[in-house]
Amino acid sequence: MRNSFFLFFFFCLVSLSGCALFATTPEVSDSSNDDTTYATAVFAGGCFWCVEAAFEKYDGVIDAVSGYAGDDTGKPTYEDVGSGKTTYVEAVEVHYDPAIIRYSDLLAIYWRQINPTDDGGSFVDRGTQYRSIIFYANNSEQMLAEATKHDLENPGMYEGPLVTQILPLAAFYRAEEYHQDYYKKNPVHYQSYRSGSGRDQYREKIWGEDKDYHLPKRLSKEELTQVLTPLQYQVTQEGGTEPPFHNEYWDNKDEGVYVDLISGKPLFSSKDKFVSGTGWPSFTKPIREGVVVRVTDTLLGFPRTEIKGAVSDAHLGHVFDDGPKPTGLRYCMNSSALNFVPLDKLEEEGLSEFLVDFNK
Repeated sequence: MRNSFFLFFFFCLVSLSGCALFATTPEVSDSSNDDTTYATAVFAGGCFWCVEAAFEKYDGVIDAVSGYAGDDTGKPTYEDVGSGKTTYVEAVEVHYDPAIIRYSDLLAIYWRQINPTDDGGSFVDRGTQYRSIIFYANNSEQMLAEATKHDLENPGMYEGPLVTQILPLAAFYRAEEYHQDYYKKNPVHYQSYRSGSGRDQYREKIWGEDKDYHLPKRLSKEELTQVLTPLQYQVTQEGGTEPPFHNEYWDNKDEGVYVDLISGKPLFSSKDKFVSGTGWPSFTKPIREGVVVRVTDTLLGFPRTEIKGAVSDAHLGHVFDDGPKPTGLRYCMNSSALNFVPLDKLEEEGLSEFLVDFNK
């Protein structure tokens, strides 16, 4: 599709996207880095040149690799995918440092690059090979992706339903080398394509001044030691556990919302709080999906499911399957990782959306 676009709109330019002439066999990405603390995430949002360029400008993104995802039946080439006869899509594998930029940040960046209501392609590029998809590698990524999609559906930003898919990642194949950093290698051709594709005009229309996501300022470990008590630091940053029955919220019966001590994001509602007899505040579920992530914890020599704040990455507690109905779960949290906002303060603290839950 990009070839025909240039012939029609930019006939004065020599097209550089005759990719099949130089196609090489891509390799399955092993998502490996020299630094094992790096993580990867895969997104499809139409033209991978544009998606790659969007991610690479952010601190904490080590590299963004153009490629193909959506299947694992063979090694696709640009010619294969561009024909629209495969189930592959153009995608980008983002290598990032989670100490600087988090998966939730990547999602915020991603949604600002696409038209999530378009199921026939992306902007000027038409065909299923250009559709938008978030590929998740684990349960936490899936829940975060679904939560952000749900949040975007609520404000009524879009004229139609959001059709961006959220699918498990089967495999990622690196695209041919001439596609990597295309926006740097061929800036004139890239800018001509981008300006005529409609992508930036759409981003301006939907997001306005918020079209470029700004990473939130996060305190360093050293700064956190200055604002947290020793117990709060031990719990949130080192995975510690506070004493049972001797913490602030274990027997709190007031109505309101419990928020993340570090990020201030809402985590749990008093409507889902119950007396567990353990001496820690316990809930049957988070206030909504995507506000927490689940991580396997083997600190005690056997696997447990740790609960961390999705935005703050702070340790909150653990979840167990011995809770009451309707979920049968017990989210056993540390008071030292939480702040409580009472019902009469919700609007003042920007949490008025949860008032309706208490009026039912």
